[in-house]
Amino acid sequence: MEFKDYYKILGLSEQADTSAIKAAYRKLARKYHPDVSKEKDAEQHFKEVNEAYTVLKDGEKRAEYDLLRQQATHQAEGGFRASSDWQNASSDHAGFEQEAGGDFSDFFDSIFGAQAGGSTHYSNSRRSVNQRGRDIHHKIALFLEEAFEGCQRQLSLRVSEPDANGVLRPRDKTLKVKIPAGVMQGQHIRLAGQGEAGIGEGKAGDLLLEIEFAPHPYFAVDGRNILLTLPVSCWEAALGSSVEVPTLSGKVKLKVAKGANSGNKLRIKGKGLAGKEGEQTGDQIVTLQVSLPSSHSSEAEALYLKLSECEADFNPRHVFER
Repeated sequence: MEFKDYYKILGLSEQADTSAIKAAYRKLARKYHPDVSKEKDAEQHFKEVNEAYTVLKDGEKRAEYDLLRQQATHQAEGGFRASSDWQNASSDHAGFEQEAGGDFSDFFDSIFGAQAGGSTHYSNSRRSVNQRGRDIHHKIALFLEEAFEGCQRQLSLRVSEPDANGVLRPRDKTLKVKIPAGVMQGQHIRLAGQGEAGIGEGKAGDLLLEIEFAPHPYFAVDGRNILLTLPVSCWEAALGSSVEVPTLSGKVKLKVAKGANSGNKLRIKGKGLAGKEGEQTGDQIVTLQVSLPSSHSSEAEALYLKLSECEADFNPRHVFER
């Protein structure tokens, strides 16, 4: 079934008020009225204009259509079906009277129900519309320190909610969000009822926060583990030493074994992201990187020369000589 865009049919924007809708209808009804129009397919155009006006002039019905329009699913073959959570409280209709244009379309009937006995109007009994509000998806970027410790953030969101007339209008929404310690990259946090408002007695949608990590100057993340590349001097690596290492909770001392090499990995237990209940907290994985000064004093060069004589049998490129 083809989806009908009633706003497009009347040449209006979604923000059009009642007077604009009425003016557009009158103009197009005169243009396409079958008794006077010489336009091609005038009768069909007149029916579409009449149907669009019948829906958009009524605040409650317009709100229902607006919500369905947002959530409509256009299938690959160009068809249309309402989303799976679409529901009506009753099949009766409130004051739907056709102006003079004949039957409404199948699309109209799929939303508001079929005509009763082929008459030109619908039941006058009121029909309530109950529709769950739309979920809002929002990405939030955290520093690793915030993810490690947990934090509170204030968010500003743009949502659509029905006004006093039931017409969906955009508005700004601000709320404070508590982020628990140990959240992970790509994790979703669901805040029930903080999405867009429902229609009638429909529940509000949820707010789904997707966690992203802002780039860190020296830490990286692998699951719950925190990764760090740690430069050490050649003498610290050769002789062994105790060096100061940054972690997300402050600096700690780390023992570098005698004869360490670049690429050696050391583990600091429990210094990663906290696990949920029953899950293990991550660690900090430290990768050593042996570093040399960019320049040397004459005394240092003399010591290196002495070292080369003492370690003359050492060939770091022996793997290439196989």
